[in-house]
This record gives sequence, C-alpha cells and structure tokens, in this order.
Amino acid sequence: MRVTAPEATIAAGAAEPPRFDLFLHGTVFLDLIFTGLSSFPPPGVETHASGMGSSPGGAANLATAASRLGLRTSLAAAFGDDVYGEFCWRTLADQEDIDLSCSRTFEGWHSPVTVSMALQGDRSMVTHAHDAPMPANQMIGHPPRSRAVVVDLAHDWSTEPGEPSWVDLARADGALVFADVGWDETQEWSSRTLEPLASCHAFVPNAAEAMAYTRTDTPRDALYALADRVPLAVVTNGPHGALAIDASTGEEAEVPALRVPAIDPTGAGDVFVSGLVLGTLQGWPLADRLALGALCSALAVQQFGGSLAAPGFGDVLDWWRGVTGAEGSSAYLTSLRRRYAFLDGLRVPQPVRERRWAAATIGRAPRPLDSAADGTQLRPVSADPPATGGAGPVRGGAG
Repeated sequence: MRVTAPEATIAAGAAEPPRFDLFLHGTVFLDLIFTGLSSFPPPGVETHASGMGSSPGGAANLATAASRLGLRTSLAAAFGDDVYGEFCWRTLADQEDIDLSCSRTFEGWHSPVTVSMALQGDRSMVTHAHDAPMPANQMIGHPPRSRAVVVDLAHDWSTEPGEPSWVDLARADGALVFADVGWDETQEWSSRTLEPLASCHAFVPNAAEAMAYTRTDTPRDALYALADRVPLAVVTNGPHGALAIDASTGEEAEVPALRVPAIDPTGAGDVFVSGLVLGTLQGWPLADRLALGALCSALAVQQFGGSLAAPGFGDVLDWWRGVTGAEGSSAYLTSLRRRYAFLDGLRVPQPVRERRWAAATIGRAPRPLDSAADGTQLRPVSADPPATGGAGPVRGGAG
C-alpha cells in the first residue's frame, strides 16, 4: 500500500518531484532480542528466556516502520559482508521494500550487533560495533530527492568545514528535516548539540533528553523551551504519551499512551516518528499525528522484534475495526473511539501483506521477491572503487 499524499514541495529549479517520501541515514544493527525473562541474570548465572527474535535494528527500525505505513523509504547505511549483514540487507530490500541505493556492503567489516533483554516493559542492551568504514557524506553524495529526512543531531551534520552535508543538500531540495538525538553518555548535554535545529522542521526527543538539553524540570517546560527553536516540537514521554507544539499551525496537543501489555519496547520511538512523519506529510491536525504515532508504538510493543514488530496500515485499521466493533461503552473505550475517529476516513487501496513478527533465527534468510525457483539470489551487485582508509572493496546498488 502507498498512502496518497498531497503534492510534494519541490525546491526552486527542481526538475521532478521527489522519488521518496522519506530518506534517512544511520547504523543498521543485527538485533537479537530475548523476552520472557523473570529477572536479569546476575553474574555467573545462566537464565533461560521463553522468547527470542532476530531482526535488523538501529536505523532499520524507522525505515521499516515508515515503509510499512506506505511511505516510499530510502535508507543509507553500511552493511558487513558477513551473514548478519546479508540477512539485514535481504530483509530490508526484499521483504520490506526499502530502497538501499545509497547503502554499501563493505568487505571485511563485520556487522554491528546488539543483544537486547526485555523485562517488565523495559530493556537492557549490549552492543558491539565499529565506526562505518566510509563517512556518511561520502557514502551518500547528493541524496535522492525526498519529501522528508530524519537525522541525528549529533552525527548527521558532521562534514568538512565549508562543505555542505547531505542534510543540507536534502533540505535545499525541499525536504522537511525531522531530528532526534541520542542519549548523551557524557552527561554534558551541551547546548551546541541543538544548534542544527535552526535548519530543522521538527525535533522529537524523549522527555529525559528534552529536559536535560533544556535544563528544565518537566516535559511540558522542556516542550515550551524547544518550541522557541523549531517549528514542530514533540516530546515523547513513554507510558504518559506525547505532547507537541506546531508553531506553523498554532496547535498544541497532548495524546496519552494506549493501555497495552508491552513485552518489548525496542524501536517504539522510531515507530512513533514514522506515524508523525506520515501525518505531517498528509497535513493532518497535530492531535491526529500524535495519535497515529502513539497507536503504532502501542501495536509494536506488543510484539518482539524491533523493526519487524512495526505495524502496517492493515494492522492499524484492524485495530480500529476491533475498537469500533467491541461490545460495551466503558469510559476508556469511548475515549479511544473519539480520539481515533479520524481513522474512519482512511482507506487502504490494496491488500497489505502483514509482516509483524521477527524470525526466530538468522539462519533462515527471507526468500527474496526476485529469486529464481531454486532460491538463487538474483539481486544485482555493482562494483564501486575501494573505500579509502583500508576498508576494502564495497558493493552497493538498489535492493
């Protein structure tokens, strides 16, 4: 399914409309996720988990969530030439319909890996990764035209002095810039990190990050401080939902989180952003944008698997049919029907393939859509010049 969208904003001089609705860059991890733990294992103790999933993670969480909502999505990332990297590439390109024309596979560079243990609605993670062999600006060059890009404030603007970053080029082509920011392990929370907000349309930190960077004591005070710096300020607040101010429309809204049994919160924030981006590109009221993001997150955390737990539009509408068709009229059910009434106006133009749950192991790669009858992979591989710095040959091309 592709969501019908208003005519895209095209920069002056642009010869054609954007190829993609969303472009993003980031690190793709292989996520190994364990669920059903009664407690975290203490030193020297082996603990058995009742559930396990494996899926592409990191930047793949947002890319998959956006693609499943019908946004034409392109991802730039480095992939290792090991079985982990091949699994992630095939899953994203062949199963999730994500464009990887700006991504590269690097010989001899092993894929980043994260082990996540989910317990009582939260998780602990262990990650092993090395920096990508090629800088983002070199890998991407001039990014394909897109209606929106999602960036990391702390990393995606890094470039040589006097040279535009890929984000600058995308913005010059008319893309709306949605920014997030990671946890500052140094605990400095430098105000310099927020300087690129002057070039952004939206900023979507979580409550802890927002309060730390703005030196405020509540999520709402942090929101008000950020609203002075960016047209669309959104603060996600975990089980308390999200609140936002859109200065371009004069709207202020707050939407609570849905009451669901959460088993794995991996990627919940990315799923929220995908709904927010979709609603913004569609021109929806602010409250509806937040509500879709909150709903998508709620559906995702009931599954385990990070990116592969992201709902498609079919899942969203299935949930809505369940709400409207449910018996009873409790105050909570009535509030859901009122808050999500805008879903009545949405239509899915074609059947949506449901791909919600992670495979139990990486040993069985998803069958590519363009494979031969005997399973031979037919995806073309193009040769690029060797990367500088001893990274070895790279390969890339559309998935």
